Amino acid sequence: MSDQYIVPAQTRIGHVHLKVSDIEKSLEFYRDLLGFKVMAVYGTQAAFISAGGYHHHIGLNTWHSKGLPPAPVNTVGLYHTAILYPTRKDLAVIFDRLRRAYYPITGASDHGVSQAIYLNDPDGNGVELYWDRPMDQWPQKPDGSIEMFTAALDLEDLLTEVES
Repeated sequence: MSDQYIVPAQTRIGHVHLKVSDIEKSLEFYRDLLGFKVMAVYGTQAAFISAGGYHHHIGLNTWHSKGLPPAPVNTVGLYHTAILYPTRKDLAVIFDRLRRAYYPITGASDHGVSQAIYLNDPDGNGVELYWDRPMDQWPQKPDGSIEMFTAALDLEDLLTEVES
């Protein structure tokens, strides 16, 4: 094709739907630990959860995965689901919550454009909890493109947001 289509700027990722082994275990993570609201549950087969009352941001189902082990790490598939928090303080609050629950994190990075906490859900699905810096603070290369990187996130500094 000679004409390149460009997706409209207002386009958003509406939701992610995850195959899980146990709905209740997943709800304990997404609802009880991360704080999502349950919008609908279909027995032990599916649940739909949301932030702010949207019909669902995350769908969880056991249709093809009930009782099964996590997918192998070294295969194709979803790398992680990224959950964007509105403020750095919100990211700090959820990090503090994870820390107090002794929930294991797998990483914490400053990407220049964002700051992120990484962890896995009970089925080994990757989860990124992050906050975007304002666009006017994103680092840029000399050619004007953004310069993303991965550096260690200062978690002690992040936690100072909880106190403010």
